[in-house]
Amino acid sequence: MQESAAHAATAHAGDNYLTHDRGLLSWLFTLDHKRIGVMYLVAIMSSFVLGGVFALLIRIELLTPVKAFLSEDRYNEMFTVHGAVMIFLFIIPSIPAALGNFVLPLMLGAKDVAFPRLNLASFYLWVGGALFFLLALFLGGLDTGWTFYTPYSTTTSATVVAATMGAFILGFSSIFTGLNFVVTINTMRPPGMTWFKMPLFLWALYATAIIQILATPVLGITVLLLTAEKVLGIGIFDPVLGGDPVLFQHFFWFYSHPAVYIMILPAMGIMSELVSVFSRKHIFGYRFIAYSSVAIALLGFLVWGHHMFVSGQSQLASVIFSALTFSVSIPSGIKVFNWLATMYKGAISLDTPMCYALSFLALFGIGGLTGLFLGTLVTDVHLHDTYFVVAHFHYVMMGGTLIAFLGGLHYWWPKMFGRMYNEKWGRIGCAAIFVGFNLTFFPQFLLGVLGMPRRSARYRPEFESLHQLSTVGALLLGVGLLIAGVVLIHAAFRGKRAASNPWGGATLEWRCSSPPPPHNFDAPPMVGDPYDYDGLVYSPEHSGYLERQPDSKPETAPDYDSPTTSV
Repeated sequence: MQESAAHAATAHAGDNYLTHDRGLLSWLFTLDHKRIGVMYLVAIMSSFVLGGVFALLIRIELLTPVKAFLSEDRYNEMFTVHGAVMIFLFIIPSIPAALGNFVLPLMLGAKDVAFPRLNLASFYLWVGGALFFLLALFLGGLDTGWTFYTPYSTTTSATVVAATMGAFILGFSSIFTGLNFVVTINTMRPPGMTWFKMPLFLWALYATAIIQILATPVLGITVLLLTAEKVLGIGIFDPVLGGDPVLFQHFFWFYSHPAVYIMILPAMGIMSELVSVFSRKHIFGYRFIAYSSVAIALLGFLVWGHHMFVSGQSQLASVIFSALTFSVSIPSGIKVFNWLATMYKGAISLDTPMCYALSFLALFGIGGLTGLFLGTLVTDVHLHDTYFVVAHFHYVMMGGTLIAFLGGLHYWWPKMFGRMYNEKWGRIGCAAIFVGFNLTFFPQFLLGVLGMPRRSARYRPEFESLHQLSTVGALLLGVGLLIAGVVLIHAAFRGKRAASNPWGGATLEWRCSSPPPPHNFDAPPMVGDPYDYDGLVYSPEHSGYLERQPDSKPETAPDYDSPTTSV
């Protein structure tokens, strides 16, 4: 059995989705979900680099309380574009569109998604939306903040219409991707893969897709109304014409708070995979984690008002939204405790993906706990619109979504490109990111408590030391991300050949070669428990895990560059 698996992997080594047809047009017009996922990955990471450069420029400007090189107007444009690029072009599509597109059919043992042409159309809609954002950047800038709040967005001379049209187009891309995933999971599960034999990453993608389908149209309608107000001067949000500017906030956050879970739910799905595989234990509380994904998706629609405690809404509404905010933290807490229980007494291997998983637990834990202060009425009034909100947001979105994305990227990189990266430098990059991130954003909690307003290019001298600490952390964070990027890119071209199953995962994507053949599987793989590792044994000969023969015994887990640390 082991030999046949090894021969299958070798047979596909020269016939995989990367080498099957090398022409540029074959990539641009491909219907292969794997190639579309890789194209999403390249485009999304390019957006991340752009947004990251803006972030570093912002932090350098804030190194001193006086002007360094950005005027107040240019600073407003800088943080607006940083926020819009990171939210709409990176965080929202990063895991579902890039990793999800690549992994979902493989996890199902399928040849592709249900609607391959719609999948390709979704990618080009994303590209079109991104071009509109770049158009807004180069046609005069955008200074409204990424939320486009009225009445300023309807009166400013900035290129609001181009940016909102970009968001509108990106919304269609998100809806089509979500629709494709729902149909694929509903109709293309192989025989034997019931709902409760699906990998938890698929549960997370399914819950995310529900939010994408139901919530994103609200954003589309909102930006269309904003564009109509801007271009035609009708009174939807203008109080002079009988409109209500706060109505825009209700519309926007009715989408954008569920959108927070579009960003974080797939990250939680990745965590369930990493924690189980690198602890060599069956996931604890499978059904609770699965149901909690659906619960988060549903409860996320009910808490948008906690962004508006100081907007003038009724006290009763504020109390209700505050209570609902606390309730939505329960399913997130269930996941965290189940991950910790999975690791308890597990044979934890501190490979790079697991290092990112542990970083996620620490950073997302801080982000979640500080969210309780913002969900409490008496403290939110003081902390609203301060750097405390900036720090909380980044601990959840960047400390959660980005860190999990990097963990998933390192986990599936051998499967995507058939190459192993340098474990030593992978862990160094993770450590630099973790230290740099905390050094960047933890001081901002203190700045917020002291009353430092966000979105301000100038500040009082007593805040200077904390801002300088934050800027030093941002530079270290940038170095860590650069190391991670170099490690992965080097591996894609020069890394050691990866086995079909280098980590010992039990989900179906590890049953095909690395990288996968054009149609994923020669024969439908056998469906089993996605978290049962008893049937796998490490083979030093093949540098990976193979199905255990009846008389075989487990051997020491592998390492590629330096000894794997176990606890």
